Amino acid sequence: MQPQQQTTAAAGPAEPQFAALVAIDWADQKHFWSLRPYGGNIERGVLENSPEAVEAWVTQLHQRFGGQPIAVALEQRRGALQVLLGKYEQLYLYPVHPTTAAKYRQAWYPSGSKSDGQDADLLLEILTQHRDRLRRLDPDTTEIRLLQFQVENRRKLVEERTALSQKLQDTLKIYYPQIPAWFDNVTTQMVTDWLEKWPTLQDVQKARPTTVEKFLRAHGVRQEEEVQKRLAGIRDGVAATHDRAVIESCKPMVAAWVAQLRILHDAIRQLEKAIRELAVAQEDWPIFDSLPGAGDALAPRLLAAMGSRRERFHSADELQCLAGIAPVTAASGQSQSVHLRKACPKFLRQTFHEWAACSIPRSTWAKACYDGLIARGKTHHVAVRALAFKWMRILYRCWRDRQPYDEQLHLASLGKRNLPLHGLARAVQMP
Repeated sequence: MQPQQQTTAAAGPAEPQFAALVAIDWADQKHFWSLRPYGGNIERGVLENSPEAVEAWVTQLHQRFGGQPIAVALEQRRGALQVLLGKYEQLYLYPVHPTTAAKYRQAWYPSGSKSDGQDADLLLEILTQHRDRLRRLDPDTTEIRLLQFQVENRRKLVEERTALSQKLQDTLKIYYPQIPAWFDNVTTQMVTDWLEKWPTLQDVQKARPTTVEKFLRAHGVRQEEEVQKRLAGIRDGVAATHDRAVIESCKPMVAAWVAQLRILHDAIRQLEKAIRELAVAQEDWPIFDSLPGAGDALAPRLLAAMGSRRERFHSADELQCLAGIAPVTAASGQSQSVHLRKACPKFLRQTFHEWAACSIPRSTWAKACYDGLIARGKTHHVAVRALAFKWMRILYRCWRDRQPYDEQLHLASLGKRNLPLHGLARAVQMP
């Protein structure tokens, strides 16, 4: 069977004439591959998981097929193998979702049999027969890809900081509950400095009031009322326990988490600075900087999500489906339901969801839309997803036309079409 040559919107730009199709079932030590030359039979082999082995293998393919394009299916989107293969211009990568591969295997092998070579053959069959359903990995510019990595790295560090803060707060509640009561957020720089200086209530009660006052003012507490409130809390505070075993066991854990939080604070701050500098330097930055509620954190994430290659999306619908914001309809017989799309890049969906939520107090029509959905009985997250669905269509148009967003222009457009939302937006008084 000859490989199919198909061109679809899902695959991005038009495909070249592939000299061969390859599928790789990756593993930690070695990879099993299946190859079908154009018009030929399947060949199989094993590839060691090392840059040297991959280089030698790709060189052989280059010599054999004269540098002609080769399509490669692999069961991952990001990882060591994708990075290793991504540097070769001859290879066109087609990531296959692990669930897709697993379901395909289950369909053809219901007995549950499995082997690495078998999985490579199944991936090759998916690539051969169903390439029109796969989205080819077409990397953006180096700057945009760096921005994509950086915004995701920042999110990982923030999540790590949140996890550490939860551990810290749970431990403080055991022997030093005044800290969670005095400070709304234990991850702040002031709290970490405080715990390094005074790790127990007894330590801060021994300190001079002037020393504590100087510390508070140095960390941004300017109001006299707030300063005196903290000093009174220290003076009147009662230790949660005098059990030396409890206190001495908690202190080193708190010290360790505080030290880690300090490192995370610095790393996140440096990363945010690098992200900002990289995002501002992009040609499309004015578009994303104009979006209501995006701010310093979400504007770069939205820029990274959209990228610079406008040929990737032929319509806003493609973007909405890829991001998982577009709902899915399940119909069978007389029953029909609409539910949240499951298989999608979670970070991408989270980006548009968070932006839509942040836009509510910043955009007249967005607040009107959200309030209207809530009044109709929709839950908060359902209403925010519906709002994100509308925002993505607007953003796609701005991005496609290379024009910043204009709130008044959009409201005027709603008015020209006599949409009900326009009347609601006019009634909303924004701060």
